[in-house]
Amino acid sequence: MSQDNTRQTRAVRAAVHSDTQHGAVMPPLYLTSNFAFEGLGKAGAYDYTRTANPTRDALANALTELEGGAGATVTASGMAAIHLACQLLNPGDLVVGPRDCYGGTFRLLTQCAQRGLFRVELIDQADVAALDAVIAQEPRLLWVESPTNPLMRVIDLAALSQRAKTAGALMAVDNTFLSPALQRPLALGADLVVHSTTKYLNGHSDMVGGAVIAGTPELAEQLAYWGNAVGLTGSPFDAFLTLRGIRTLYARMRQHEENALALAELLAGHPAVTRVHYPGLPSHPDHALAKRQQSGFGGMLSFELTSGEAGVRALLEAIELYTLAESLGGVESLICHPASMSHATFDAASLAAAGIGAGLLRISVGIESTDDLVRDLARGLDAAG
Repeated sequence: MSQDNTRQTRAVRAAVHSDTQHGAVMPPLYLTSNFAFEGLGKAGAYDYTRTANPTRDALANALTELEGGAGATVTASGMAAIHLACQLLNPGDLVVGPRDCYGGTFRLLTQCAQRGLFRVELIDQADVAALDAVIAQEPRLLWVESPTNPLMRVIDLAALSQRAKTAGALMAVDNTFLSPALQRPLALGADLVVHSTTKYLNGHSDMVGGAVIAGTPELAEQLAYWGNAVGLTGSPFDAFLTLRGIRTLYARMRQHEENALALAELLAGHPAVTRVHYPGLPSHPDHALAKRQQSGFGGMLSFELTSGEAGVRALLEAIELYTLAESLGGVESLICHPASMSHATFDAASLAAAGIGAGLLRISVGIESTDDLVRDLARGLDAAG
């Protein structure tokens, strides 16, 4: 059996038939804030849910196994996961991130830098000269998105991890867009993997959560300490929902990708579109790299309209099957205008540097009928003309 098949099986079987008290097939949900001590000075395996909870541990164990890590801390949101990773930094440490990163990441990193918690440089991480310049400054952390949000640029993780190790830096990879079903950054040299579990891992847009998976026991221990100390850990109920979602992760990702490729091909051939950002297209500049380091191309894409913001408005008024909303990774198709929604925290200069224009739209492609999604988007593109 291949490793991918083994992981798929383990995703479905995560914590199944683990209940030793009553033999429940599905693991129980422990909705308790605290646990009884066995006696004075005799705490059991659990004492307080902020510190540890059996349901949250079941999810952490599943994520650790799927990502091939040494331990995971489950957090209250994806942003909490990013904030947790930042607890490994000290004042004066340098963080190097992508200039076209997620808007929430941009806000957190830049605001923390303004407060003097650490320093930040946002660059094109595929630009060798820019990377050489920041590596010479001995950064503490390389923060990576691959693919990036929203322009779907793919970064050579193995090559970048070598640069990080040479500089004595940690490398953290936001793997939210692909999930461990399609990419495993730790196997490519990353030290940390971060997820907004709200997205593909849960897959149903009915909870908010995050996770950081560590590549070594030492990092896992530090993250667990800070998760408890700062109070960033997630709720048992959200962990329960995410664990349920993981059981269908591989099946869902196959349908997301099938639909995304069909839409990308439609977009690539439509006169209303100037550019399509989807690494699954052979015409994408990072297609070969994505094919080499990923197990698939995922369900996220973005595209630019010739008619700019006016075309965006016309398209949004014409479509029916794409909900205008933030977030991504659910079974339902969502459409987002990054400049005014997910990346609204960027100032005009940062938007321009990142390449995010008023005519850019991002789609989280759901698992609806392929034909229906293609037909509806075609109608919107014709209206945007």
